[in-house]
Amino acid sequence: MTKRCGTIAIAGRPNVGKSTLLNRLIGQKLSITAHKPQTTRHAVLGINTRDETQFIYIDTPGIHGGGKRTLNRVLNKTASSATTGADVLLLVVQALTWTEDDQMAFEIVQRQERPWILVVNKVDRVTPKEKLLPWLQQLSVTEHAHAVIPLSASKGHNLDALQTQIEQLLPETDFIYDEDSFTDRSSRFLASELVREQLTRFLSQELPYSISVEIEQFEDSGKMLSVSAVIWVEKQSQKSIVIGKGGSGLKEMGSRARKEMQLMFDRKVHLNLWVKVKDGWSDDANMIRSLGYETD
Repeated sequence: MTKRCGTIAIAGRPNVGKSTLLNRLIGQKLSITAHKPQTTRHAVLGINTRDETQFIYIDTPGIHGGGKRTLNRVLNKTASSATTGADVLLLVVQALTWTEDDQMAFEIVQRQERPWILVVNKVDRVTPKEKLLPWLQQLSVTEHAHAVIPLSASKGHNLDALQTQIEQLLPETDFIYDEDSFTDRSSRFLASELVREQLTRFLSQELPYSISVEIEQFEDSGKMLSVSAVIWVEKQSQKSIVIGKGGSGLKEMGSRARKEMQLMFDRKVHLNLWVKVKDGWSDDANMIRSLGYETD
């Protein structure tokens, strides 16, 4: 049989479920998820090889307007760059919602002049269900899409229909990655993301956007992982929020992150966390670059 292989960029505004969709499509957790806009900050590549087809998905940061800080501009640039050259694009939107950021994401996708699929996520939340069709009919962007697929990423509903549409659009060519690969990201990167995920989930209300994680030590003995990470914040008051009363917050988040790492890496994990303050880091291009964000 003829093999198919290609890249599929997953684009859309923040918090529409792109990362949840990626994790479902590759069949395991890769991108971190939280009920907070702009949780995804990097273009994360996830690979799923099924029979004679290799799907190479790229999860991208949420496309958004209005952000004035350097980090906001970097994330938008990362998202836009990740769509360039993809074989297929997925524009993910939330059912019954269309915002200025959705329009911005659509324009970026449309500019690529590649086939794209409108993925209407969170349809499980639509009540009554009869609301969905009229909303889709009045949405003018649907006429530009190769297909429109309503689904629920969190429930795993209708993913087969989406994968069938994607497969038809991928080029006939040999696989790029080994069949058992699921990402091109390092274990070090994945560890930092798991820490940031728990921070974002645990402190979703209290902590502002400007928080990042840097891995200082990552040693794998085969039986045990030893990981040391620095949590960067911008103010002393934010440091106090992360640490919590008597260190309780940091201890709880560290415990959660350690458990997630043990699941991902399938071994025991020893995790040390420190919190440090770097004033205005999210507006400092050099600091942003040192933390692994793609600024070029």
